[in-house]
Amino acid sequence: MTEKTALTPSTHTAPPAKFSHGVRKGNILQVAGQVGFLPAEEGKAPTPAGPTLREQTLQTFANVEAILEEGGASWDDVMMIRVYLTDTAHFAEMNEIYNEYFKDLTVAPAARTTVYVGLPAGLLIEIDALAVLD
Repeated sequence: MTEKTALTPSTHTAPPAKFSHGVRKGNILQVAGQVGFLPAEEGKAPTPAGPTLREQTLQTFANVEAILEEGGASWDDVMMIRVYLTDTAHFAEMNEIYNEYFKDLTVAPAARTTVYVGLPAGLLIEIDALAVLD
C-alpha cells in the first residue's frame, strides 16, 4: 500500500484546520483549494496579492504550482482544475487570464469546472487541481 504524503511548500502558511495544502498517494496528487495569498512571512497574517482579480488569480496559480512542484508534478500532469469565483461578473476576465497563463501548454488542457461561492472578505478566487503522474 502506498503512503499518503502531505505537501506544504515553504511559501505556504500552515492550513487553518486539519487538512493539507496537497496530498500525494502513488501517482495521484490532489491540491487543496488555494487562494491568492502572497508567500508566507513569519509572524505576518496571510495577505492577498492585491485587490484585483488578475493579481489574485496569478498568485493563486503560483500557489497551486508550488504544491504541484512539491509533489513532483507540473501543470502538464493536471487532469482537473476547479475554479471558484465570488462574482459571476468575473467569469470573462478570469477566462482571459486563464488562457493567457496556459497559452504555452503543449499537452491537452485540463478539464475545468467553474462555480460561484462565498470566500472570506477580500478574496475573489480559489483554485484546486488534481494531477496524475506517470
